[in-house]
Amino acid sequence: MDADVVVVGAGLAGLVATAELAGAGRRVVLVDQQPLTDLGGQAFWSFGGLFLVDSPEQRRMGVRDSAELAWQDWAGTAGFDRPREDLWPERWARAYVRFAAGEKRAWLHSLGVRFFPVVGWAERGGGLAAGPGNSVPRFHIVWGTGPAIVAPFARQVRAAVDAGLVRLAPRHRVTRLTTTGGVVDGVAGDVLAPDGAARGEPTSREVVGEFRLGAQAVVVASGGIGGNGELVRRWWPESLGTPPARMLTGVPAYVDGSLLEAAERAGVSLVNRDRMWHYTEGVENHTPVWPGHGIRILPGPSSLWLDATGRRLPAPNFPGFDTLATLRHLRSTGHDHSWFVLTRRIIEKELALSGSEQNPDLTGRDVRLLLERLRPGPPGPVAAFTERGSDFVVAGSLDELVAGMNRLTPEAPLDLDVVAGEVRARDRALDNEFTKDAQVTALRQARTYRGDRLVRVAAPHRLLDPDAGPLVAVRLRVLTRKTLGGIETDLDGRALGPDGAPVPGLFAAGEAAGFGGGGMHGYRSLEGTFLGGCLFSGRQAGRGAIEAT
Repeated sequence: MDADVVVVGAGLAGLVATAELAGAGRRVVLVDQQPLTDLGGQAFWSFGGLFLVDSPEQRRMGVRDSAELAWQDWAGTAGFDRPREDLWPERWARAYVRFAAGEKRAWLHSLGVRFFPVVGWAERGGGLAAGPGNSVPRFHIVWGTGPAIVAPFARQVRAAVDAGLVRLAPRHRVTRLTTTGGVVDGVAGDVLAPDGAARGEPTSREVVGEFRLGAQAVVVASGGIGGNGELVRRWWPESLGTPPARMLTGVPAYVDGSLLEAAERAGVSLVNRDRMWHYTEGVENHTPVWPGHGIRILPGPSSLWLDATGRRLPAPNFPGFDTLATLRHLRSTGHDHSWFVLTRRIIEKELALSGSEQNPDLTGRDVRLLLERLRPGPPGPVAAFTERGSDFVVAGSLDELVAGMNRLTPEAPLDLDVVAGEVRARDRALDNEFTKDAQVTALRQARTYRGDRLVRVAAPHRLLDPDAGPLVAVRLRVLTRKTLGGIETDLDGRALGPDGAPVPGLFAAGEAAGFGGGGMHGYRSLEGTFLGGCLFSGRQAGRGAIEAT
């Protein structure tokens, strides 16, 4: 044997599993097709949001939360409805909510992870208490964003390398799992040519050799399919109709899903492959790192959301409320884009961008830079997109704005009267303290939460208020991101076969396992749960592999 355990994938789940194994004295080979510059995978690029329940940060912000309320929200959001394929995902979901309400924060705190004091309110839901969405704010931003959540586990792994317990094998692409007598006993694949590309950039796929590694157990933590447009389209949910002709890509190209099919060939059960989490608020990155690189706008609740014909999206499809319902509605329009219409005043307070590189103040833990968010004007990265982004239109009047929007999408010209009608109807709803407009009611209610009032939700105002201008329009497209289904696993991270029995010697974690069980999120995410799913499933799989070796 070359090691006690081979871990495939050096993203967050793989790092966590490796750290657990090495901490128990197991010898590990950590294999990844990328160079060491990509250690940490997608998590490094993330905004660093984590789902926590009844945390000190929540209590300081006046938020009352509980495990019971969190489970109500999770179950209503996930919509588990497949007796066979949702058996383990629902068990994982229950275990994860207990983890998020219990030891998760203390465990991370012991590793040096700290949190921004204002808790965000993502996925505000569909309007009913037992339906989709978060009843209360639960989105805890790591101080230092994605790199800071990767760092403690990368440190543990590098310390284990120095101690001789872990060997790093970059540029090793696993193409198959090896078995003997029905037991997974290693991996095999291609050695790729060295590549000095910067983090996230595409790398060479030139093969310069082959390899084979033997071990008592293998942990698959190779990620999902978000960077592979062909697989996204192949497994696109029937309930959403046809996939967009053009989508932006929210993850690097190496997130290709190639090992999922190799695992299936080794006898693994892949479940819920048609469940995905793609965002509807994608804009093209003005400085792309990977092909088709898109950035997600993290919207506050005030922007007017119009479809490609200029008509307002129906309730509850407001910015930041119900991603899946919004995606389903937009796919029904027959167009691949939609629009935000907002003002300078809204942009200054509400238009945030997802990703570590788009938030240098939080990522760099720079308090002085962070305080600039409280001053007039949009944050620097947002201003850069407003000025340089190909999806942004800025104008002094509604006529000029619509003309600029039509220059961006001549294939779907907007009627000025239709757009003006929607804008003026929304503005009239703000002229009276009484309204039937659910979005206006929601943004007024959001201002009662201290965190939203301080840093997230602009004071309600008319879009055509000249003092709030200029007007801004943002063209939005679908942005691929997360795979919600994957390798079916039990709560020890053991990969299961179609008969429900463990595949001997094989474990799975992270996005490759649907963040646990083959899809612990069900159909939807409450947000802040992807990194947490990697942490929890990586730890469980690592501990399961310890017991097996």
